[in-house]
Amino acid sequence: MTLEIHDDLILQQFRETATREKAFTMLVTKYQQRVYWHIRRMVLDHDDANDVAQNVFIKVWKGLENFREDSQLYTWLYRIATNESITFINSKKRKAAISIDKDKNPLTRKLKSDPYFEGDEIQINIQLAIDSLPNKQKVVFELRYYDEMPYEEMSRVLKTSEGALKASFHHAVKKVEEFVKSKLNQ
Repeated sequence: MTLEIHDDLILQQFRETATREKAFTMLVTKYQQRVYWHIRRMVLDHDDANDVAQNVFIKVWKGLENFREDSQLYTWLYRIATNESITFINSKKRKAAISIDKDKNPLTRKLKSDPYFEGDEIQINIQLAIDSLPNKQKVVFELRYYDEMPYEEMSRVLKTSEGALKASFHHAVKKVEEFVKSKLNQ
């Protein structure tokens, strides 16, 4: 069964009151891991990623009935997950600006103490570099680098031109490289 047929079945069953919950369970089962890892790469923390993913699927439950099928279901889910992740990150940055934290880089501490993070010092520096990117560049970098999403698909998810996405990715790669090189030279 192809991806489109399966999504069509999910959408068809979701529209029927008797099979709505079953269809939603199918959707969550099919996309949960992909959505989680997309979010996780953006927010970094396992618990935060779970919270954001839960919010994503609540929004999907509330909005799926009105899904117009202008795009693939996968594209729509990624758009919601991306927007929820950015909202979460911005909220966390506002709270961090208010709180007084003596640790110069709480992200380093968080990554080292995260039982789900298995990286060495270079991976920590890469995560720090990615985290330092502006939100748009961060999203583009993660979709392209980790998800290997084609620019055409990314254009639909982020509602931006392919040219702008290529430029954002190029700038993000340069910034990540410069950040990691500067850390290695310290």
